[in-house]
Amino acid sequence: MSRLRPTKPTCVPDVWFAVPGDLATLTGGYIYARRVMAALLAAGWAARHVALPGGFPHPSRDDLADTRRIFAALPAKAIVIVDGLAYGAMTPETVAGLDLTIVALIHHPLALESGLTFARAAILRTSEHTMLALAKSVIVPSPSTAETLVQDYGVSRTRIVIAEPGTDPGMRAAGNDGRLHLLTVATITPRKGHDVLMQALAGIKDLAWQSQLVGSATRDPAMAQQVQRLIAERGLSNRVVLSGELTDEALAAAYLGADIFVLPSRHEGYGMVFAEALAHGLPIIACDAGAVSKTVPADAGILVPPDDPQALADALRRVISDTALRQKLSEAAWGYGKKLPTWSDTAAAVARALNA
Repeated sequence: MSRLRPTKPTCVPDVWFAVPGDLATLTGGYIYARRVMAALLAAGWAARHVALPGGFPHPSRDDLADTRRIFAALPAKAIVIVDGLAYGAMTPETVAGLDLTIVALIHHPLALESGLTFARAAILRTSEHTMLALAKSVIVPSPSTAETLVQDYGVSRTRIVIAEPGTDPGMRAAGNDGRLHLLTVATITPRKGHDVLMQALAGIKDLAWQSQLVGSATRDPAMAQQVQRLIAERGLSNRVVLSGELTDEALAAAYLGADIFVLPSRHEGYGMVFAEALAHGLPIIACDAGAVSKTVPADAGILVPPDDPQALADALRRVISDTALRQKLSEAAWGYGKKLPTWSDTAAAVARALNA
């Protein structure tokens, strides 16, 4: 695909990325913000970071008051790109009367996060609907998320800018002889479906495989404990390795040493790790949820229904047992991986929203 560069007008106000908590957090949304900021800076934009309280998406009154003070201290006329992890949980009073241009960056609606009570999901849906109406424009990572905002939140298509995440070119995975290496990269939270994966793996213990789970196990301790309990109860302790968060170099090595990428997410606004898997030529097994079917081409992976351990186990069995199928999926993944957008392309799409 053609490579785009983010264009910059001759005179532009400051652009602030308002992101809650630690910007160095190793999850897709934070990586997106860091990479887009860097690409905009390289193109001459005055892109800066402003840290919001870490209590989002479940802020206290103090968190909301602090956020108001942070916004009020920004330069007049500034463009503020507010990460959806915070924006959807704000109140109109947080931004009322401020001389700022607010742009919402919505990776996926907060109300669609797994593990929420019905009451909490309803509260988030209402607050997101209200806050999205106040945003000058809305940046999303995929057509799927855009469609959700149009259909469920009443956001006008004319206010939405799609800026798909970039992917760095990768070396093709070498794989392993004999016991196949299954790789999963995701923070252990209910939405990522690690519990479904453990149930599926328990059904294919007769096959030769090893599973590596890469991602933080500390952000949702209850979910991490559930996954660890399933590993012990299903007799998977010698087959599943929890690696925690890895450095960039160690993560690249994990992709290179893998044979199959598997992640049964219950919802994805895009799924950056699926693009990473494509860039390394890995066959993908995932769930047909959210934007996954748009990120994972049909001939590069197998998608199964969410929350269906048996269907996931069957797909794993097929790909593990059938060398020809595995190679076919890998070839397709490698081909698609070469055509993925770069972070410069992502920043160019964001710049179009800022120029507007």
